[in-house]
Amino acid sequence: MNLKRREALRLTAIIGLMAATGLISQAEAAEWNKAAFDAKSLDDVLKSLGGSSADKSSAITINAPDIAENGAVVPVGVTSTLPKTQQMAILVEKNPSALAAQFILTADSEAFVASRVKMGQTSNVHALVKADGKWYVTTKEVKVTLGGCGG
Repeated sequence: MNLKRREALRLTAIIGLMAATGLISQAEAAEWNKAAFDAKSLDDVLKSLGGSSADKSSAITINAPDIAENGAVVPVGVTSTLPKTQQMAILVEKNPSALAAQFILTADSEAFVASRVKMGQTSNVHALVKADGKWYVTTKEVKVTLGGCGG
């Protein structure tokens, strides 16, 4: 597992050095998924990521609290048992921008990601997974008792 973590750190460092030395501009590095992060719905995010539809899958698990006492920091984890998982994304349906996080996985990566997301209100959280070229989704409702997006 440490090798995977080291590889991720190495790739992050390489991209940072490329941006710092001008091999790629910061605008190019930031714009690669700007449309996806500006999207307002699951369908719009999916389209921005190059998909047209997503099938529901029980092979994807969302690990998030049923009730979040503070919407400013809601821990969300996604696990996929789908073979050849390539990408994972966490979406919060009722947030101003639906896409909260996007992860691109290498072939050697374990199909698990975790993040903390901000939620302004009770909402469905979607886990969008691309595996073997096809998109899949699962959903979990998370109730928020204290707003996080300006609440």
